[in-house]
Amino acid sequence: MGVPAFFRWLSRKYPSIIVNCVEEKAKECNGVKVPIDTSKPNPNEVEFDNLYLDMNGIIHPCTHPEDKPAPKNEDEMMVAIFEYIDRIFNIVRPRRLLYMAIDGVAPRAKMNQQRSRRFRASKEGMEAAEEKQKIRQEILAKGRAVALSEVFPRESPCLMTSGTEFMDNLAKCLRYYIADRLNSDPGWKNLTVILSDASAPGEGEHKIMDYIRRQRGLPREKQGKHDQFADTMPVSEQEFIFIRLCVLREYLERELTMASLPFTFDFERSIDDWVFMCFFVGNDFLPHLPSLEIREGAIDRLVNIYKNVVHKTGGYLTESGFVNLQRVQMIMLAVGEVEDSIFKKRKDDDDNFKRRQKEKRKRLKRDHPSFIPGGQFSPQALGNRSSPQAICNPRQAAFEMRMHNSTTSASPNTSLTPDGSPSLGGGIKRKSEDSDSEPEPEDNIRLWETGWKQRYYKNKFDVDASDEKFRRKVVQSYVEGLCWVLRYYYQVPQSFLAGSFKPLEQLMGVFPAASGNFLPPTWRKLMTDPESSIIDFYPEDFAIDLNGKKYAWQGVALLPFVDERRLRAALEEVYPDLTPEETRRNSLGGDVLFVGKHHPLCDFIVEQYKSKNTEAVDIPPELCHGIQGKLTLNDNAVLPDQVVESPVPMLRDLTQNSAVSISFKDPQFAEDFVFKATVLPGAKKPAPVLKPGDWEKTNNDGRPWRPQLGFNRDRKPVHLDQSAFRTLGHTMPRDRAMPGLYPNAVPLAAYGSPYARPLMGSQQQIPKLLPSKCPLLPAPLGCSTQLSSTAGAAPLLAWNRMLQSPGQFQPAQYQGLGPMAYPQRPEDRLDRGRQVGHEGLSPLLALLCCTAAPLAPNPCPAVPTDTPHPPAA
Repeated sequence: MGVPAFFRWLSRKYPSIIVNCVEEKAKECNGVKVPIDTSKPNPNEVEFDNLYLDMNGIIHPCTHPEDKPAPKNEDEMMVAIFEYIDRIFNIVRPRRLLYMAIDGVAPRAKMNQQRSRRFRASKEGMEAAEEKQKIRQEILAKGRAVALSEVFPRESPCLMTSGTEFMDNLAKCLRYYIADRLNSDPGWKNLTVILSDASAPGEGEHKIMDYIRRQRGLPREKQGKHDQFADTMPVSEQEFIFIRLCVLREYLERELTMASLPFTFDFERSIDDWVFMCFFVGNDFLPHLPSLEIREGAIDRLVNIYKNVVHKTGGYLTESGFVNLQRVQMIMLAVGEVEDSIFKKRKDDDDNFKRRQKEKRKRLKRDHPSFIPGGQFSPQALGNRSSPQAICNPRQAAFEMRMHNSTTSASPNTSLTPDGSPSLGGGIKRKSEDSDSEPEPEDNIRLWETGWKQRYYKNKFDVDASDEKFRRKVVQSYVEGLCWVLRYYYQVPQSFLAGSFKPLEQLMGVFPAASGNFLPPTWRKLMTDPESSIIDFYPEDFAIDLNGKKYAWQGVALLPFVDERRLRAALEEVYPDLTPEETRRNSLGGDVLFVGKHHPLCDFIVEQYKSKNTEAVDIPPELCHGIQGKLTLNDNAVLPDQVVESPVPMLRDLTQNSAVSISFKDPQFAEDFVFKATVLPGAKKPAPVLKPGDWEKTNNDGRPWRPQLGFNRDRKPVHLDQSAFRTLGHTMPRDRAMPGLYPNAVPLAAYGSPYARPLMGSQQQIPKLLPSKCPLLPAPLGCSTQLSSTAGAAPLLAWNRMLQSPGQFQPAQYQGLGPMAYPQRPEDRLDRGRQVGHEGLSPLLALLCCTAAPLAPNPCPAVPTDTPHPPAA
């Protein structure tokens, strides 16, 4: 669940929860890149059992990266996703379980949010396209040339919706990726991998938490072979970045502890109440209250109200995902008492900000020089010019400067092009001083003025504020939504997903007509045909209610609700038009479990396929780190000694596969079963991390704060003296502002080479290599690091050079290695080389993924946790 500004607030409020990770980088020696051996101890000095990946947080940055050009096609996008997972895996190095979850069909409440976002994005895209076309026509009318080739990004929000061909292909690619790593990477040797793709209903983070809860709710052995890490729980957690939830618990314990309560204080219950109150400032299912903004300290305000009111409530607000409405009402009444003052202060702050910005713009205009020379006479910051430049034709340059000054003085309102020449549209009258700010959206509510409640109900619902019956109906609906959201996060009962739309039905419910190309032709026609019975679901234009916000993307798209009965009735007529492939893509699926040949469970799964047993069987927990569930044969399984075809043309088929996959189903519980939000008996709490003065220094007294590097507080950072920096100046590229480029990793086939790390058996270790030509230094996270000395050209890959040794394959065979440097199929040898770089990773992704193993409820009995995992931000 993405809540804007929540992570920023959390990291500033509780700074010690953030730890920069220690990330090992692949080393290059004499032109040969040595892969990272993830089977070795974690460089962060802590071992993780489990890694849970919400894959949608990986797909988005790979489709629209911030530090390099977007992938040219779907194949490059898939390879970028593989590289991203590899990097996370290298950082965390899970030893037992890798769980990868992709968003499937969502509940109706989430679909309403998806529908609003996709319609709004479509409208903004069409408006931007119309504006570009208008500008193009104006330029052509003035007799100037316009470049016709223009690349428009694909509709990534629509691509990443369950039911699209892209998501179906992504599942195939991830199955190939998992099989490849299980065959080739020693770090995956004993790993259990579970893939829950988009065909399995539910959102990624909820599927992860549902898996953890169900494993956590089962009885299991306390000791045994699969319990070998029982006494090695990390003392504390860590930058990618890591978010240390155990440290957040320490902060919250100081924040929420209350004395002299009329009932026994229970810290676990107070955490659950804190999670519930955070729903008021943002969630994926309901609009947050207009008076509560995270940036304005809303969470702190709610906590203070909670601590003042809880003495009167007689108990806590929630219990295991169920809400006590009478107690919550007392909190909301207290919030209502300060709403007027919040709105007035917000207006005053906004007016003061606009006034300061206007004064700043005037000051900049007044102090800005009338003319700044360019080219060889352009100003340069001290120390930035790489080498002296000779003056060329100074008389001509002086003449151009005089002509520019005379043109400017003769016509002060003439607009100039960047090269200093008057534009063709010169003589345009300047805007007034008061018009340099963006136009304000119309606000009919005016929350800061008396009578806003009457205007609110009249404008939003067209009813009078005195209509108490209607107001109660609105309140009841909102409260029902809050209760639903909390139970959804804490229980995830199957009834929440029962009767869900199928994938293609969901696309019809959330896509605008402009995205109909993702749907079958006859289905698409229902979105555009004026005679369609559901044409009203797809308006071409609609209003956006800012609801007190400043920007359109923050507003609510006023769209007609999708009537489920009408939609299903309309689709009944076009269902027969589906092709067999579309029918398969429209079906609901489940999770798939993968293991390699060295995993104890491998032989058990192979025997199931040999016996052709069609009945579901229980997983022997002693063979799978205590994981429990049901296994059934998979029609499209990855099987040993069978070729795994690559769905990406630039990557090779796996001709010597030893991995195996099988369908997996979580342990089942009765529908009325309640998963208790309590600490498991015998759970081992990590040692405290916060020092006595850390709580008082929460706001850091205005001083710059840097997160701890690594889990070890005594770790010493690397220090370079002046001579080392001078050496770097000679060996590293000077142009550091260059956007990042796609990296080239060593092909996985090289893992079995005597020049690289061993495969998985008792092969020869990596021989000692000569030192590289330049020092290799750890790079700051998120910065683009050029490991290639040549910019702007596809380099000769390290693996290509390595293959030129006698007795190896001919270099021509691998000249077309793809972005991941996988060996290509013969028919796909194209020049797809990329330069080396690395992507920055999302802090929110780290919050969900990297800390889940030691901090979230652990399905392995070896590492019981100390708290239920709160909803991910």
